[in-house]
Amino acid sequence: MPYKVAAFYQFTPLPDFESLREPLRNMCVALDIKGIILLAAEGINGTVAGNSVAIDALMKQIQQGALFGGRTNNLELKFSTATDMPFNRMKVRLKKEIVTLKDDGTDPTRQVGTYIDARDWNALIARPGMVLLDTRNDFEVEMGTFAGAVDPHIKSFSEFKEFADRTLDPTRDTEIAMFCTGGIRCEKASSYLLSRGFRNVFHLKGGILKYLETIPEDESRWKGDCFVFDQRVALGHGLAERAQSQEDDDE
Repeated sequence: MPYKVAAFYQFTPLPDFESLREPLRNMCVALDIKGIILLAAEGINGTVAGNSVAIDALMKQIQQGALFGGRTNNLELKFSTATDMPFNRMKVRLKKEIVTLKDDGTDPTRQVGTYIDARDWNALIARPGMVLLDTRNDFEVEMGTFAGAVDPHIKSFSEFKEFADRTLDPTRDTEIAMFCTGGIRCEKASSYLLSRGFRNVFHLKGGILKYLETIPEDESRWKGDCFVFDQRVALGHGLAERAQSQEDDDE
């Protein structure tokens, strides 16, 4: 029986995030769920796997249960499947950021770019003058990306600031469309660009995973596979598994 995989995040104030760690981990363990969840004052970010009933129960508790008190009721949430359990154990980690940019002035709860639905993405990136920007790390881009996208050649997302400051110009790059695996990095990246004077910043809602889930392969602008941070390694159109051998990644 295949496992159900949930990838989710939400930027939302969680000043008590440290106290949430153990109750959340205990909840996951009781449901026989494995994966990794990051908690920070700015929100929650995770990917977990288990049987379908358990995953649905956990998502309901995170979104509606007493532990988070309704603060995580607007998760960006995507489901896929795995033939084998894609994680070795359950981890809940406390972080300074749920996705690391290292810029105190960037706040996705205050401002982010314009969300673009997967069904509208092809038309957007075909617009003349649109800068199509991949915000992921170099090894991810090498595995697959959208045709015509700019590769920032970064080894970690925290390097995106330097790339943007060095390469992008708000007077020249008047429209920017960015994408990442599930959407979380784009929320931070778009918030950073807006704080630096860029005006028309768009990002793919739900990220590449939502696009691959939604858009038929014969209509797709995506080339290659999408790297995921679990033992499935990569997913293709329809979120089909492309590989099944990788050590559990802690990132």
